Amino acid sequence: MPYHSIFRSDLFAGQTIIVSGGGTGIGRATAHELASLGAHVILAARQLERLEAVQEEIIAAGGHASVFSCNIRQEEEVKALFDFALAERAAVHGLVNNAGGQFLSPAEMISNKGWHAVIETNLTGTFFMCREAFNRYMGENGGAIVNMLIEMWRGFPGMAHSAAARAGIENLSKTLAVEWARSGVRINSVAPGLIASSGLDRYPEAVRPLIDQIVHDIPMKRMGSGSEVAAAITFLLSPAASYISGESIRIDGGSSLWRKTWEVPEHKNAPRPFDGFEERR
Repeated sequence: MPYHSIFRSDLFAGQTIIVSGGGTGIGRATAHELASLGAHVILAARQLERLEAVQEEIIAAGGHASVFSCNIRQEEEVKALFDFALAERAAVHGLVNNAGGQFLSPAEMISNKGWHAVIETNLTGTFFMCREAFNRYMGENGGAIVNMLIEMWRGFPGMAHSAAARAGIENLSKTLAVEWARSGVRINSVAPGLIASSGLDRYPEAVRPLIDQIVHDIPMKRMGSGSEVAAAITFLLSPAASYISGESIRIDGGSSLWRKTWEVPEHKNAPRPFDGFEERR
């Protein structure tokens, strides 16, 4: 079944765009969106089987795609990805840093290993991808990069590691948008809220009531779709966004404006009030 895009069909004709995490969820939807608009998409992720399945879908729909197994936490694997892309296509016009990962946990229960795994995958991996894109092609030729955030504007209780990493990505994106403007490189971010995608399948059944409560608290009263995120990414990669850099687009149904998903139990542990006129003890 072909992907039905809202954009004109030849928007990215002749362009090569790398999509990390392209085998599932938002990455899969983004790859289909871009391929349907004429781009040659290079799908990158750790699990080659999933990438090949999406590649087959894209080719069956008349698009063009290549695949490359890559763990973005590993600097040498990221370099090998760009070796492959440039050898095969001679250019990387766009980059979608969708790959990442996290798990639900109270902050005090996150181990050193778990913390570093999430930080290195999300923040360090995004940096490696951006740096290689710039050094290997975009520094001389320009280009567009879209990074992935989460809805973390008021913190993210239950995912302290991911919230910290994604906040770092947002600041990194703003920094690079200024540093690399001289080369005609634009860097923006998207911040999805709760999206109905395969990513939800990784959470245990015990989390389902929490997800239902989150949906209830979203002003639009529904989850978003991977295609809605893909459309925002596509816009930021397109010439229509040629004067936009260093920005973050929230795709969350208004949830960043109103959320109550972390219950604070009744307690009497608040510090005593400070009163500058009170006699010191």
